[in-house]
Amino acid sequence: MNISMHLASLSDKEFKILSNYIQINYGIKMPPQKKIVLQGRLQKRLKKLDIPDFKTYCDFVFSKEGGNEIIHMMDVVSTNKTDFYREPTHFEFLEKELLPMLNNNSSRTMLKIWSAGCSSGEEPYTLAIVLNEFKIKHPGFDFHILATDISTQMLQNGANGIYKEERIDIVPLNLKKKYFLKSKDQNNPMVRVVKPLRDKVVFKRLNFMDSTYQINDNFDIIFCRNALIYFERENQEKVINKLCQKLKPEGYFLLGHSESITNMKVPLNSIKPTIFKKK
Repeated sequence: MNISMHLASLSDKEFKILSNYIQINYGIKMPPQKKIVLQGRLQKRLKKLDIPDFKTYCDFVFSKEGGNEIIHMMDVVSTNKTDFYREPTHFEFLEKELLPMLNNNSSRTMLKIWSAGCSSGEEPYTLAIVLNEFKIKHPGFDFHILATDISTQMLQNGANGIYKEERIDIVPLNLKKKYFLKSKDQNNPMVRVVKPLRDKVVFKRLNFMDSTYQINDNFDIIFCRNALIYFERENQEKVINKLCQKLKPEGYFLLGHSESITNMKVPLNSIKPTIFKKK
């Protein structure tokens, strides 16, 4: 097989076809300067499928036979940067202010949190650690976490709960010992989230651009951090409104530190920077 054929170039025409499709159907902005990035990411798919060029790939993606390829395409297109305890002020707020206040509501039997745009699971597992530590000190308190993303590969990684050991450097030592199992392989040190914690998180595929979200629960808290920065402002507003339909009255909504709802028509009041309460 001629390996060089897999380093195919993405023409402007093919880039436009793919970028328009991705933005319309998945919300992710693909300006012209992203062409080289998209080409580099999709070359892996061409190689895997033994497809010689992007014209053939486009024909395949939008054919009946290529139905599943759109899922694989979005796996490589979506950006999946995340960390344990990323933007830690949100977890401090949850632990020190929000959980004690919500727990005082005696009618509440189960706290439900949604990690929307969860990537490979670091955010929902950080939430699970914070919530479980609170649960240990407050018998009767319980919680459930839904974690959604567009990437099936990231969701599988999250469900597996396996990470390079260096990824949990930021986790306090006592919590590392409690919530992570270490592999015996010295050359490739990995850790796995313990099963009782993995069982508290349900991973599910969700496209923010769907007209309605097929989720039965309503949530006390929604984390949607650093997922909408790749969307046009108009689509950000639509997504936040759809997410808020699944947020209980007076529920809490958290955005990433570089995000804002200024001048958006959304049912949220700001209570702290990037922390909002449903009207």
